[in-house]
Amino acid sequence: MRSIYAGVDWASEKHDVLIADETGEEILAATFAHDEAGVRGLCRALVRHEVTLVAIERPDGLLVERLLKAGLRILALHPNQVAATRDRFRASGGKSDRFDAFVLCELARTDHHRFRVLEPDSDQTKALRALTRAREDLVGTRTALTNQLRAELARFWPGPLGLFRDLHSRISLAFLERYPSPADARGLGQARLHGFLVREHYTGRQQPGQLLAKLRRAPEARVGELELGIRRALVLSLVATIKVINEQIKQLERQIATAIREHPDGAVFLSLFKAPNSVICAAELLAEIGDCRARYPTRDTLAADAGHAAVAIESGKRKAACFRWACNKRLRTAFCTLADTTRHHNPWAQDTYARARARGHDHPRAIRTLGRAWCRILWRCWQDRMPYDPARHRALQQHITVTIPTPSGPRPDLAATQRMAGAAVTEPAAQRAEREALDGKPTSAITPEG
Repeated sequence: MRSIYAGVDWASEKHDVLIADETGEEILAATFAHDEAGVRGLCRALVRHEVTLVAIERPDGLLVERLLKAGLRILALHPNQVAATRDRFRASGGKSDRFDAFVLCELARTDHHRFRVLEPDSDQTKALRALTRAREDLVGTRTALTNQLRAELARFWPGPLGLFRDLHSRISLAFLERYPSPADARGLGQARLHGFLVREHYTGRQQPGQLLAKLRRAPEARVGELELGIRRALVLSLVATIKVINEQIKQLERQIATAIREHPDGAVFLSLFKAPNSVICAAELLAEIGDCRARYPTRDTLAADAGHAAVAIESGKRKAACFRWACNKRLRTAFCTLADTTRHHNPWAQDTYARARARGHDHPRAIRTLGRAWCRILWRCWQDRMPYDPARHRALQQHITVTIPTPSGPRPDLAATQRMAGAAVTEPAAQRAEREALDGKPTSAITPEG
C-alpha cells in the first residue's frame, strides 16, 4: 500500500494544501477558505485521498483539532525547521504560501522519521490549558492597566504610589476608589485613615500616621479644575476595570485549583510544591507538558522543550553553550518558578543553586541549571505516574544526611538529620547512606541526581 503525504500552510483567512504520493508526484494542490465549508472540505479531501501524514507549522488550534478529529496523523513542525529547509528547494530566495505547502509536504514525505507524530491530550488537559492560558492573558491585561494607572497617578497625584505593596491589590484599589484625587483626600486624617484600614483588613506593619506622612510628602501637581476632573474620572475608570479583572482572575484560579486536583496527573505535579495552595505553577506545568508520555520519550527532550537545556555550538576548537530561544516559553517560565520557589526550602535545590552561582553563573542561569535538574525529576515522576517523594529522592537524602565519624567508619546520625530536614529523611534512606559511606563513597562527594 502506497503512502500519501500532505503539507498544509495555514493562515487566518485561507489554507494552501499540497498532496503528493511517496515518489513526490503531485496529487492535489488546492486552497481552502478558513470558514466552516472550507475546513470541512479540507478534511474531506485529505481523508478521501487517504493521506498518511499531514505536516503543518503549529501544534494546536482550530484547524489542528479538526484534522485530528478527522482521524489524520499530524507532524507539527517548528517554523524554524521549515525556514531552514526552504533553501533545499529554491535558488532564487522566493517564498509563497503554495511553496511553503510544498516544503511541508516534502518534509513529511522524506524526513517524517526525524519528527514525532502529534499526540492529542485528553479533554481534561485541554480544559486545564485553556484555564491557565486565559489566566495568563488576564494577568497581562491587568499589568498593562496597572501601569497605565500608575502613569496617570504620577502625572497629577503620586501620593498613593507605594502607599501599599501592590497598586492592583484590593486595599490600593479601595483607597483610590474612595480618594481618586488630591481634592478628595484633603480632609483625610489619622482617625479616618485608621477606620479605612480597619474596614479593609490592612495587614501591613505601618501605622496610619506613617502612611499619612508618606501621602503628604508626595509632590503636588499644578492642574486646573477641568483637567483634575478628567484625570479623576480616568482613575476611577481604571480602578473599576482592574477590580473586575481581579475578580475574573480569582474565579479562574478557583477553577484551576479544582481542575488540577481532579486531573489524573494532578497529584504528580502538586507534590513538587511545599504549600498545598500552590496550584497555579503546578497547573501550568501540567497543562504545557500534557498527559501524552510519548511526547517526551527522554528527560532531555523535556528539558529542551522547556528551554532549560543549553544549545551546544562547536566549530573547530571553539565550544560554547548558548541560551535556547526555540522552546515552549510558558513551560520555561513555569520551571523557572518551580526552581526559584524550591531553592528557598529544599536543601538539595538550595545547594544546586548555590553551586551554580559559585561557578560564576548569574541568577537566571543558575535558576535554569536548577530547573533542568527538576526537569529530570519531574519527567521520572510523570512517566511513572508517581508523586514526588522526598524520601525516594536519593540526591536529597544524601545531601541532608548528617554523618558522624566512628572507629568503624562514618555513620549517619538519624536524630541530627531529622532535626535538619524534618521528616524528609527516612530510616531506609539513612541505611542506604550508611552502606554507601562504609563502601568508601562519601556523601559530600556524590553528585546530586535527578
